[in-house]
Amino acid sequence: MSDAYLWDRSGEPDPEIQRLEDALGPLRAPQPPPEWRPQPKVHAIPVRGAWDARWRGAMAAGIALVLGASWLVSRPMGMGWKVARVEGAPFVGSRPIRTTGRLGVGEVLVTDGGSRAKLDVGEIGEVELEPNSRLRLVRAHRSDHRLALDHGILHAMIWAPPRLFSVETPAAVAVDFGCDYTLKVEDSGTTTLHVTMGWVGFEQDGHESWVPAGAECIRGAGKQPGTPYFVDASDAFRASLARLDFERDPTALDTVLALARPRDALTLWHLLPKTGGAAQGRVYERLAELRPQPAGVTRAGALSGDRQMLERWWDVLGYGDSSFWRIWKGPSPFAAK
Repeated sequence: MSDAYLWDRSGEPDPEIQRLEDALGPLRAPQPPPEWRPQPKVHAIPVRGAWDARWRGAMAAGIALVLGASWLVSRPMGMGWKVARVEGAPFVGSRPIRTTGRLGVGEVLVTDGGSRAKLDVGEIGEVELEPNSRLRLVRAHRSDHRLALDHGILHAMIWAPPRLFSVETPAAVAVDFGCDYTLKVEDSGTTTLHVTMGWVGFEQDGHESWVPAGAECIRGAGKQPGTPYFVDASDAFRASLARLDFERDPTALDTVLALARPRDALTLWHLLPKTGGAAQGRVYERLAELRPQPAGVTRAGALSGDRQMLERWWDVLGYGDSSFWRIWKGPSPFAAK
């Protein structure tokens, strides 16, 4: 990407920058910014007493501003979130939603086989609930919007800064980083996350996966966490990965490695901390064939779970810069091995 594009949009844009611009476009101010005019310099020096009074006043105003902002961020958002009936007869508790209603913290939104509903996530996005689903509002603060999907399917479109919105499921917590995705929770608790724009962190019990656009991750309740994969991978690749993740079939690794494309480096990168011994060495070698490790990444460091080395390798895979994850999250998926 040309630096000129970031300055005056005259250079070649980066696809990731264009994606962010498209996602944030609806929030663009309708009016141009006011023209800035430099103010004339004032050379008069106030007397000490007047200066001290102004300084104390400015400090008091600053403290009041910080406290006020903290209150706005932490306070609950009104009386819940707006719910709209899309079709059929969804319910909030025992109240049918005729046209619109409210979902309060602790309340449950339920759809039967012939109904769907749409939920405004405060001011940061919206969620659509498919038939035969059960959804709870866990928290509704400006800095923490959290739902819980007990079963069924929801589609989320979020345009807020990272980590303001999350969804609990029986298998894991989906943490939004500005994206569009679908969550499906089966009666067994098995959860499938499918991302269509942006990316989502899928977290549970110290295990975290990074799932970019075009990828999925399946997690079974109380089982070994699944490994992200791109949905355009072959059926044999996906079936073998499922056997490796959920049946602990060591022979399935042969097929996964043999069928992996350069694009499937996403899967192999996540497999590195989940395997051990000779199997881990094979994953490393195949990943290095598909996406050679950059300078400073060694075999010993990668196999030992060196965080900086593995994140440096991630940066050359083409899924985004790991520094973005660290700014908002902190430790990488390799922090807890």
